Amino acid sequence: MDLTHRSYQSELLDRDDIPQEDIRRNMQELDFINTWLGGHAITLTGFKALLSASGKTTVSICEIGCGGGDNLQAILKWCSKNNIQATVTGIDSNPFCTGVAIQRLPREKSTIVTSDYRNVQFEQQPDIIFSSLFCHHFTENVLTEQLRWMQAHARIGFFINDLHRHTLAYYSIKYLTALFSKSYLVKNDAPLSVARGFSKKEWQELLHTAGIANFSLHWKWAFRWLITVTSI
Repeated sequence: MDLTHRSYQSELLDRDDIPQEDIRRNMQELDFINTWLGGHAITLTGFKALLSASGKTTVSICEIGCGGGDNLQAILKWCSKNNIQATVTGIDSNPFCTGVAIQRLPREKSTIVTSDYRNVQFEQQPDIIFSSLFCHHFTENVLTEQLRWMQAHARIGFFINDLHRHTLAYYSIKYLTALFSKSYLVKNDAPLSVARGFSKKEWQELLHTAGIANFSLHWKWAFRWLITVTSI
């Protein structure tokens, strides 16, 4: 696999004919990977950075491409332990995923929307918007508009947790999932997701093209980028 340039090969999960139980298994394994390889920890780092900058103790959070809601669940657990009053909104175009999120998250603190995020009209803009393992699904042109959308709709700011395209990351996840995964979706899409990821220079170019100057970009284990953009 030549990782000099990012791949544009479509992932299986982007198809609309995948059986629901296969999607469920995929989400379960991704939740496990996020828990044990630090994905949720990176999401919490981005969230806490924006929350700290705002000084707020009551906050609304929105995730685009929320899947089964595991990231939002991790944020709500942290907020509960740290006396932060939080409400969350999850947006995903897959109705099976949003159905899982509805079951996972407390109804009094969450709103789940089945839609393309670009079609959602907020009654009140969320304080913080984020995405996790979502951006690499898109072309550069679409992602540039996504960055502008996030900046325009977040009152405090937004952050992104996504994959670093790297040879070690590609082959590590390829062999680990081949050995331990029971999901053909994970076995196919996990290494492909890395190949579809971005380098540091590419992220800087994307943010520049989107007209975003006030950002931080940090590498995180295991082979993730955390991009944080403040609006205040």
